[in-house]
Amino acid sequence: MTTDLSPNRTETKTAYSEPQPSRPNGTTSSNKNLVANGKIELVSFALCPYVQRAIIILDEKQIPHNRTYIDLANKPDWFKEISPLGKVPLLQTEQGVLFESAVIGEYLDEVTTGSLHPKNAFEKARHRSWIEFGSTILAAIAGFYSAPDHQSFQEKRAVIASKFEQLETQLGETDYFASDDFQFIDAVYGPIFRYFDTFELFISDSFFQSTVRVQKYRAKLSERPSVIQAVSGDYQNRLIDFLLKKNSYLAQLINQKAT
Repeated sequence: MTTDLSPNRTETKTAYSEPQPSRPNGTTSSNKNLVANGKIELVSFALCPYVQRAIIILDEKQIPHNRTYIDLANKPDWFKEISPLGKVPLLQTEQGVLFESAVIGEYLDEVTTGSLHPKNAFEKARHRSWIEFGSTILAAIAGFYSAPDHQSFQEKRAVIASKFEQLETQLGETDYFASDDFQFIDAVYGPIFRYFDTFELFISDSFFQSTVRVQKYRAKLSERPSVIQAVSGDYQNRLIDFLLKKNSYLAQLINQKAT
């Protein structure tokens, strides 16, 4: 999946050929063999949260790879030829092309040692359910930043707050969703929470007033190296530029702050 985020971006290629430092749930150096000679390439877009999921998994699994960033508003012909849905992320391998972030993440987890999923079958399924729930939060976020007026803006804000209240019921005293170790599901919520670092620059009302555990979870994920490194250093500026181009109530708030 991807989101409707398409500010101008020139096509660039970046190599990530060295694995990151070891993680608590990290994998062994044998994962280097998966992408010997740069055989894995992630086709990406700078703002897409689904791309961020894939990048986080690549980092947590210590998988060397190349990234190619494209402009979704001006998709290159080679991308159209290999992407059935016309979306990012897209993973190019020696065996062929994979699309959809969930599929890419599962593939990367399965072909390397040390799964990021729980071992228990029910817990694994429960996590997958709440991964899908995370996608509904992203849809609600898109509705929020696109809301055209104050009333719809407040309505969309309430939807997001309600979803975080639901998430609150699933969190315990662990550092992450259900463990003190980083798991697959945590790669989904890191990109979700990242949006609010920008929203809170322009909105005084908190989305997390009644969700203490979600606040703690958000803070822990914000410190995770793989989450931090899933976007470029100018991500927030790019996001603000994108939001300003929306004919939305949030864009009005951003402009008011700038004056």
